[in-house]
Amino acid sequence: MEAHSFLSKRGYNVRSFGTGSQVKLPGATLDKPNIYDFNTTYDEMYRDLMRKDPELYTQNGILHMLDRNRRIKPMPERFQACKEKFNVIITCEERVYDQVIEDFETREKEDMQPAHIINIDIQDNHEEATIGAFLISDLATMLFESDDLDNDIDEILQDFEPRARRPILHTVCFY
Repeated sequence: MEAHSFLSKRGYNVRSFGTGSQVKLPGATLDKPNIYDFNTTYDEMYRDLMRKDPELYTQNGILHMLDRNRRIKPMPERFQACKEKFNVIITCEERVYDQVIEDFETREKEDMQPAHIINIDIQDNHEEATIGAFLISDLATMLFESDDLDNDIDEILQDFEPRARRPILHTVCFY
């Protein structure tokens, strides 16, 4: 959501999604995450964690993250439930990249419109999320400036990868 916020402020049309069956946030222990369904608003999650342990969830940054998220949109959305078509989908974790591709493989093909799926691994913490937002913004600018994305994308990603200092995954799926 940090990248979502950053890109929106720069004028990009952005949507953000989860790909799991539920929303999972760290709990008091590793084996007891806080689990919410996708219909739960960020505000409801925030109030629930404030009720449970405001000190813990302030200290670990979860309340800050939820506060930011609720200013961006009311609740999380699940990618697999979205019927909108996208030209470019950027994921921040290889597991999510794989789930997006898997979802495309199960969808019935309609018009064979291509979608470029790109992964940039970003660790799930505040500092990496901020760095990742800048990286994704730089990549979005490079992609947006292309006159022929389908032909230029391999070269764009090849130029971008050394700057990102992390491997970039890319594939094309079709709607």
